[in-house]
Amino acid sequence: MKPFRPNALQNLPSFTSLTSLQSTKLRPNVANIIDARIVKTGFDPDTSRSNFRVGSFLKNGELSQARQLFDKMPHKNTVSTNMMISGYAKSGNLGEARKLFDGMSERTAVTWTILIGGYSQKNQFNESFELFVQMQRRGTEPDYVTFVTLLSGCNGHENGNQITQVHAQIIKLGYDSRLIVCNTLVDSYCKSNRLNSASQLFKKMPELDSVSYNAMITGYSKEGLDEEALNLFVEMQKSGLKPTEFTFAAVLCASIGLDDIVLGQQIHSLVTKMNFVWNVFVSNALLDFYSKHGSVIDARKLFDEMPERDGVSYNVIITGYAWDEQHKDSFNLFRELQFTAFDRKQFPYATMLSLASNALDLEMGRQIHAHTIVTAADSEILVGNSLVDMYAKCGKFEEAEMIFTKLAYRSAVPWTAMISAYVQKGFYEEGLQLFNKMRRASVIADQATFASILRASASIASLSLGKQLHSFIVKSGFMSNVFSGSALLDVYAKCGSIKDAVQTFQEMPERNIVSWNAMISAYAQNGEAEATLKAFKEMVRSGLRPDSVSFLEVLSACSHGGLIEEGLRHFNSMTEIYKLDPRRDHYASVVDMLCRSGRFNEAEKLMTEMPIAPDEVMWSSVLNACRIHKNQELARKAADQLFNMEELRDAAPYVNMSNIYAATGQWESVSKVKKAMRDRGVRKVPAYSWVEIKHETHMFSANDRRHPQMEEIRKKIDMLTKEIEEQGYKPDSSCALHNEDEKFKLESLKYHSERLAIAFALISTPEGSPILVMKNLRACTDCHAAIKVISKVVGREITVRDSTRFHHFRDGFCSCRDFW
Repeated sequence: MKPFRPNALQNLPSFTSLTSLQSTKLRPNVANIIDARIVKTGFDPDTSRSNFRVGSFLKNGELSQARQLFDKMPHKNTVSTNMMISGYAKSGNLGEARKLFDGMSERTAVTWTILIGGYSQKNQFNESFELFVQMQRRGTEPDYVTFVTLLSGCNGHENGNQITQVHAQIIKLGYDSRLIVCNTLVDSYCKSNRLNSASQLFKKMPELDSVSYNAMITGYSKEGLDEEALNLFVEMQKSGLKPTEFTFAAVLCASIGLDDIVLGQQIHSLVTKMNFVWNVFVSNALLDFYSKHGSVIDARKLFDEMPERDGVSYNVIITGYAWDEQHKDSFNLFRELQFTAFDRKQFPYATMLSLASNALDLEMGRQIHAHTIVTAADSEILVGNSLVDMYAKCGKFEEAEMIFTKLAYRSAVPWTAMISAYVQKGFYEEGLQLFNKMRRASVIADQATFASILRASASIASLSLGKQLHSFIVKSGFMSNVFSGSALLDVYAKCGSIKDAVQTFQEMPERNIVSWNAMISAYAQNGEAEATLKAFKEMVRSGLRPDSVSFLEVLSACSHGGLIEEGLRHFNSMTEIYKLDPRRDHYASVVDMLCRSGRFNEAEKLMTEMPIAPDEVMWSSVLNACRIHKNQELARKAADQLFNMEELRDAAPYVNMSNIYAATGQWESVSKVKKAMRDRGVRKVPAYSWVEIKHETHMFSANDRRHPQMEEIRKKIDMLTKEIEEQGYKPDSSCALHNEDEKFKLESLKYHSERLAIAFALISTPEGSPILVMKNLRACTDCHAAIKVISKVVGREITVRDSTRFHHFRDGFCSCRDFW
């Protein structure tokens, strides 16, 4: 999860909300109205003096003293109660304000407007609107201040219909010619995503000022209509109106959207020329612009030169460094921020938690969590989501779930964080179950959710689940997204359905390097080396430049397809033509390619000359090839290199060496290897295979007897063994790596996990239907030979995906051409 990068405009105050808070300035005759009402109700000097004292207490923030005096007043008037309602509303205590309001026998437009303003300031627009409706039903006519106050609380797209109704009332009462009312309406339409209505109103306004332009420019910028925002900025300058700090913030945000660094620099020059550099709000917008263009050096220079900084300044620069992966600078600035007097609740906790989660630094994450608890920042939605992500990525699912359940609002973000973490840790079933809970909770998945769940589907090779997700993606409107399409293509490829993968690729409206690499990888995984090379050439012809991933897939295809010279040619072209430096995994692929073909001298030469030291992957490739080509001398050398590695925890090298000795009957050496495994605490991963039948996964291990239909499965295997032996199959007892008699070895071969899975699929599916079996380890040569003949006998296509690749068996042949 990348550090959150807020939009520079998200904290931009409403251009009209400030005016509603200065209602006395907007009401030049308020004093006259109050005097007239005092005269009308009978002038009482004591009430007047008490009102003055209540007002003084409220101005000084002494709300409780004001209330005590108010309660002791023998005679109160509307002004008295209005002041107390206003005091409570400004302090955020709307409950007390509402009690006083409901207890009033007589209310004026001012009374209604004060309480409407209280709800507006707390972002409770629906409550404000309901009061506005009741105000008119009770016969009190709103004035223009009421409209400005009400509309200043609009903050979401769901308020569009209500704003239209308010607009109608404004026209009806004749306030549509007042500039401040029109400005507020434009701003409200923009905030409710009704830019057409805002634009139409803006064009019809008899008078425009800087606030009018600012509202419209900000509206365009927030909706990504960056060119329109900039055109309006140019028009504003031509009209002779001077830009304000809000103008510059909106225009800089548009420059970010256009990815135009030169334009931003020009605006920076204009900011300097107009002496707005001193304004911290504008400087923060400039900081945001430079950091989001990867110009952290320019951002830091501006930050250091700022005459005034606030908490936002630190948040922007810290997040900028985090996105540029300069984590040390982020940490140093965060420490510096802790010694300032800025509001600690507004510190960039979400960014720091993202750094902790990406580094899997649980201790750091817990320290940040403690800070958020102390400052009550953990109640913030963004911080809560980041906490879920941090604990989940660090594998602490109980803590993550505890925070997740306490979140006041659960959008797709925390759901996706949990699902993604489960999938990344290999807990695919848990991730899928959580996705189903998310759907039942009516939370709409986004493309990040689908990316994670598609990865889970690909990992467990569930074709039926992949097709269901395909349907969800289409319904959700994400199919046009190149990344969703590429992830879906990968699912079909990893389920062995190359036909569906190709169709998905062909139907993609847009293709980039990611989608091409996914298609190249699909061919490579499914053993279609020629198709891999063809797709690579087509990608180059389309104008895209291959990257390191493209070459890795091509090298893998050449390695598994035995296309050695073609693979070497592509490897050399990386540096000679495309100026790409081969990474460790590229060298590992070439080593594997040379070893598979028995060209051990060339492989050893490459490992000696390459700029990096051979690692576990390379020596494992050598050892595996030595087993195939029976090169026991080099196998011992590779094994020594592997066994002497401090970090080696994989059992595969031990198993391979043990198998090499077992194949030649060196049982004493087998025992020594197994003892070495035990001494280092390395355990062999048990082999198992699984098959999906009617949306249910059935798992088998070698010589398994746990399945309820095992008797029927074994009968099927015995029958198949007899039939394939009649077709010329001869079991290879050297694959039974146990020091047992020949009869026992041959019997054990029959019940390897992949054969049990195939037999179960044959008795559970209609004749002629294809079969897909998954295995966690490499298939043995005897099973490979047997399955080839089984595919011919039963007349079905059988696909087996082992730990290295797909094997597509048809009519007695395998797609790997016995080279794997």
